[in-house]
Amino acid sequence: MKKVKILPYIIGAVTAIVFAGLCLYIFCPAFNVHNPALWIIGALALFVFTIVERLLKGERDFGRVNISKKKGNGKKYSKFKFDVKYYAVPIALLALVALIGVFSSSVFNATRYSKILTVSESDFSTDLSESVGTDSIALMDTASAQMLGDREIGALSDVVSQFNVSYEYIQIDYNGKPIKVSALEYAGFFKWMNNKNNGVKGYVTVDPVSMSASFKECEGMRFVPSAFFSENARRYMWMKYPTLMLENLHFEIDENGKPYYVASIIEKTVALFGGKTVSGCIVLDPVTGETVKYDLEDIPQWVDVVFSGDLICQQYNWHGMYQNGFMNSLFAKKGCKQVTTYTSDEDTFDETPVSDFGYVAKDGDIWIYTGVTSVNGDSSNIGFLLANERTGESRYYSVAGADEKSAMAAAEGEVQEKGYQASFPSLINIEGNPTYIMVLKDSGGLVKLYAAVNVEQYNIVTTSATQADCIEKYKSILGIETQDVTDDTKEITVTISSVKYIDIDGNTYIYLIDTENNIYKAKAAEHEEMLLLKDGDRVKLSCAGTKIVSCEKAEK
Repeated sequence: MKKVKILPYIIGAVTAIVFAGLCLYIFCPAFNVHNPALWIIGALALFVFTIVERLLKGERDFGRVNISKKKGNGKKYSKFKFDVKYYAVPIALLALVALIGVFSSSVFNATRYSKILTVSESDFSTDLSESVGTDSIALMDTASAQMLGDREIGALSDVVSQFNVSYEYIQIDYNGKPIKVSALEYAGFFKWMNNKNNGVKGYVTVDPVSMSASFKECEGMRFVPSAFFSENARRYMWMKYPTLMLENLHFEIDENGKPYYVASIIEKTVALFGGKTVSGCIVLDPVTGETVKYDLEDIPQWVDVVFSGDLICQQYNWHGMYQNGFMNSLFAKKGCKQVTTYTSDEDTFDETPVSDFGYVAKDGDIWIYTGVTSVNGDSSNIGFLLANERTGESRYYSVAGADEKSAMAAAEGEVQEKGYQASFPSLINIEGNPTYIMVLKDSGGLVKLYAAVNVEQYNIVTTSATQADCIEKYKSILGIETQDVTDDTKEITVTISSVKYIDIDGNTYIYLIDTENNIYKAKAAEHEEMLLLKDGDRVKLSCAGTKIVSCEKAEK
């Protein structure tokens, strides 16, 4: 009877356990049957066991060696043949994971995917009233926030030598106003070793309205993502909640400025691996290490980002593409729609992250805004989506018009001689007119101008150095009287820098923009003499506010 050697199996098992332990400690996968990463680590551990066991038995090629023919010099040579039977279990496990992944996909579950996100249709003017105000629109992109934050920290020599500002700026609502926040992080392993007893001492806030940044000191935060070993925030939360699938770990502050880290609890609702959604969150106090688990309906209002914008966009695409089945999304595409996608040119050297949604602070929460287009590839929106990042509540508004990329191009064209680049816009309501508002930046990333573009008629564009002036000019073009407008008639003489003709509700209006960037308007049918005016003309105007009563040419 052949004696079985037990030692290779024992050593192989120990090696596999050590390998699996290292993978678990490094990658922190949830011990959850819905987590494919756990299955893959198990399969790899079985591979390691088999390889070590075969090596210790002298099978150094990990398979079977056949000694066959002789060469001309009489020496034997080895022919390698991989023997699948030794690796049948891990290969079968990986195949099973792949098979479950396929059957969990939208190919076989299109209807279930389309129902993950509940979208209600709503009224634009009611939900996005002007009372929200332009101060609630967060126009600053992440790249600009990074620039301002780095500049603020750069002035603090004792801070900048030991810490960096995390590039993961998060948009939150802070006491009714939108701000971006980012925590400091250790500048490497040795900086962590030097400072771990005191922790991270602060964070940066950036005001997207005033375009200013400030550094806020706080108690030392020990449990942060840039820490190592058991003080790493991600690993610390995994060790406390090993069965929960956690994603979207990010920094937030409450209404008193106290820092926290928040992670979303992920659930898979389709088959075993498909249909990702959020069921709650974990809130970590990085100073004390205390954690609290919240179900979705119990999350405190100061927590702003539980459903990430990327996840909401993905869920809406499932909703818009698969309502009539998977095959329809590939061929007929009847009724298929998706959120606006926007990518930078591949040949650009601009490393600015490009977002496909904007932010609005509303009712104490942060809502993401993104346009919705049909899948036929045109340059227009058929509506737009507003979604709450805390609750996942999503509302669709049927407002047709130019997509965001076309609006950005229109704003850039207004100042094309300056070469400014538009940021991804957000949406505001101006007297019932859906309006894109955005910032224009120079090549260095500095904000130079604000721009407002009408959604339904994107040839209506205004730019100004301040957000308030931009809105006032925009209202003037639309014929909306502002508080500064009076009924008193005044006589002025101006030089025209630009003449524009815009159709509003079937009427053509003439807009004169003078060299001081003031705007005057008149209905073309009532002032036909103005149709011959051109750039550079000097005119005498009789105006009631911005409305032209009479116009005649003046000598230059």
